[in-house]
Amino acid sequence: MPVRHVVFDIGNTLIEGYPERIYLKRIPDPAARKRFLTEVCTPEWHLEQDRGRSWEDAEAVLIAKYPEEADLIRAYRANFWNDLVIGEISGTVAIFHELISQGRDVTGLTNWASDTWAETPARFPLVKRFRGVTVSSHIGLIKPDPAIFKWHEAAFDLDPDATLLIDDSARNVEGARAVGWSAVHYTNPARLRFDLKGYGLDL
Repeated sequence: MPVRHVVFDIGNTLIEGYPERIYLKRIPDPAARKRFLTEVCTPEWHLEQDRGRSWEDAEAVLIAKYPEEADLIRAYRANFWNDLVIGEISGTVAIFHELISQGRDVTGLTNWASDTWAETPARFPLVKRFRGVTVSSHIGLIKPDPAIFKWHEAAFDLDPDATLLIDDSARNVEGARAVGWSAVHYTNPARLRFDLKGYGLDL
């Protein structure tokens, strides 16, 4: 069935950012920095904010466990926009705008914390061009839970057989496929253009 609905992930698909950037100067030693990001401010810890936990609660949990790391823990949220986020991925953003200009139905599905998402449209107006966006923290579900794909599908009246997800996470791609969507594992803009042609989306 032809693709009629394109669903974009946002983080590291349209907007680029990496937690390590916060700590390049704050923890100059690479081994110590890696330890901090794998033992203290871990991806799993961050994901709970994407599920809906407040940053205040998130910081309190870690500071109670690692009081000596309190300043570094607080630096994560305090420097989210200053250091973590790099900016738009221009090649992918161009594809995004081209699809919309062609009249394609384009929505967003993102794992993103509520308070930082509230600031995103002002900082990255591109997100206003989506027909709509499902933000994980707003509904208490995160990718790749099948429930979030089904929620998005129902909220935006998508036909799963005609829906294509673009996401940089292989786990999320597999999650989408498990509920009957097509999905592209995003790696770079040039590859995305090539992959979209395989789904009949010529740009």
